Amino acid sequence: MLSHIYLKDFAIIEQLDLELRSGMTALTGETGAGKSILVDAIGLVLGDRADSGVVRHGAEKTEITLSVDIEDTPTAKQWLLEQDLILDDADDECILRRVITASGKSRAWINGSPCNLKLMRELGEQLVDIHGQHEHQSLMKKTMQRSMLDDFAENHTLLKAVSEAFENWKNLKNKLELLSNQNSDYQAKLDLLRFQTQELDELQMSENESQSLDEEHARLANSGELIEASSQSVSQLYDADEQSIYANISDVVQRIDAAKQLDSTLQEPLEMLQGAQIQIQEAADLLRRYQESIELDPERLSWVNQRLSSFHELARKHQTNPEQLFEKWQSLHAQLQSLSGDDYDLDALQAKLDTSEADYLKAAKKLSKARIKSAKTLSNDVTKEMQQLGMEGGKFIIQINQSSIYSQHGIDTIEYEVSANPGQPLKALNKVASGGELSRISLAIQMIAAQKITLPALIFDEVDSGIGGGIAEVVGKQLRKLGSTRQVLCVTHLPQVASCAHNHHKVTKIKEKTNTSTGMIVLDDTQRVEEIARMMGGLDITQTTLDLAEEMLLH
Repeated sequence: MLSHIYLKDFAIIEQLDLELRSGMTALTGETGAGKSILVDAIGLVLGDRADSGVVRHGAEKTEITLSVDIEDTPTAKQWLLEQDLILDDADDECILRRVITASGKSRAWINGSPCNLKLMRELGEQLVDIHGQHEHQSLMKKTMQRSMLDDFAENHTLLKAVSEAFENWKNLKNKLELLSNQNSDYQAKLDLLRFQTQELDELQMSENESQSLDEEHARLANSGELIEASSQSVSQLYDADEQSIYANISDVVQRIDAAKQLDSTLQEPLEMLQGAQIQIQEAADLLRRYQESIELDPERLSWVNQRLSSFHELARKHQTNPEQLFEKWQSLHAQLQSLSGDDYDLDALQAKLDTSEADYLKAAKKLSKARIKSAKTLSNDVTKEMQQLGMEGGKFIIQINQSSIYSQHGIDTIEYEVSANPGQPLKALNKVASGGELSRISLAIQMIAAQKITLPALIFDEVDSGIGGGIAEVVGKQLRKLGSTRQVLCVTHLPQVASCAHNHHKVTKIKEKTNTSTGMIVLDDTQRVEEIARMMGGLDITQTTLDLAEEMLLH
C-alpha cells in the first residue's frame, strides 16, 4: 500500500507531507481547491509524462517522493530484486522519487537508484490502479473496451502469444508479397550472380594469389640479371681470393690483432672487424644458395603471364583491382547463397506463411475462447451492479464476433452494449444519450473490474460524477467494501461517498497577498462532521445539517 507522499513546489502546493493509511480514504474540498492534485502527483511518480507546467510558479523544480509498503506485494518485490533496485527480500519499503525542473527536464529514482520512466511505469502497474473521472469517455472507444475485458480476464499471456504469432505471420506475408512483385528482377539478379560466380569459380584462385604472382613474375622475368648480380656479389665478397672483401678484412684483422699486444684498447675495433667477417661469410653463403635457386624457366614465365592476364581481365569486369578479386568472389558467393535460400524461394515462403497463419489462428481462437468466457461473467456482474446504481431492469452485454481481419489483438470485434431501462433494446455504449446513465454504467464496470484487480491500491478520481442520493450511498458502501481488502483513495464531491470512508482528508486553498497554495488537513471526527455538513449544505450550515452529517457518519 501507499504509506507516505511528500510534495514540494508541485502545481499550487508549496509543500505537503502526508501519511497515507489503509482502508478507504476520502479526499474532499471546495471546487477549485485542487482535490485531484494528489492523484496527479501519484501518477507522475509512477511514470506518467510531465512538462514544466507541473512546477509551482516561481519555483525552480518540483519534487515528488512516494513511499510504498510492499510487504504484501510479492510480485513487486520480486521485480525490484530482478532489477537490482532493492537490497534484499527482507526490505518491505520502496521509495520512488521524481524531480521535474522548470525547463521541463525530468529525473527519477527507485530506492535511490536512477531509472527511466519505463521502469517506473512497470513498477507502478504492479502497485496502483487509477480510475479517472472521464473514464466513461474512453469507454466509448472499442480499443478501451477490448483492453478492459482482457485486463478483467487476465489475458496477458494469451495476448503476448497472439501478438508474437501475428508479427511472424505479417513479416512472412510482407516478404512473400514483396518477392512476388519483384520476382522478375529477383530472377535477373540471381542469374547475373550465378554467371559472375561461375567465371570466378573457373579461375580457382586462392587468397593473396595475385600478390604472389606479381612477385614470381618479377623474379622470372629478371632471372638472368638476378643470377649475374648474385654471382658477382659472391665473387666480390668471398671468392676473389686476395681481392675479395673478406680477404682484405682478414688482413686488417691480423694487423690489429698483432697491434693489440701493444695496446689493449684495440680489442673493441678488433671484435667489430671479426663480427664483420662472420656477417660477410654468411651473406656470401645466402647469395650462393639464392643463385642456385634461380632458374631460367620460359614456360613458367608464360603461364604466370597468362594467369596474371586473367586476374586483370576479371578485375576490370568487376570494377576492382586484382588484389581484391578474391574478396569480390567471396562477396558474390555470399549474395548468391542468400538469394538461393528458403527466404527467397516462393514455394518455401508460402509454406512458411501457411504454417504461421495456422499458428496465429490457433492462438487467436484460444484468446477468443477466454474472452467469451470472461465476457459472460463481466456482463452478468455489471448488470447486477447497474441494478444497485438505480438502473433497475438495465442490462449490460459484451458482444464478441470473430472477424476475418487479423491483428496483434486477435480476430475479435468487441463491443459493449447496454439497455438502460427494461424493455429497451440493447444499444452500443456510445449510443447511450444520457450523460448520467453513461457515468453510472462506467462506474458499474469500474467497480466490478476493481474487485478483480489484485493490486494493493486503487484510486478513484471523481468517478461518482453525475450520481447522487441513495445511489451515491451505494457507491460509498461499495468503495468502503473494497477498502476492507486493499487501500482505496477516492476523490469525491458527494457527502454520501465521503461519509463511508475510513479516513478523511480535506484539501484547502490558502490565499495570501502574493500567491495561492493548496494544503491538506487530516480530519478528526468533529472536523469530518463539519466537512460532510459543508458538502451537504453549502455556505450556511445549520445544526440540522450538522446532525444529519453526524448521523451519516455513524451509519
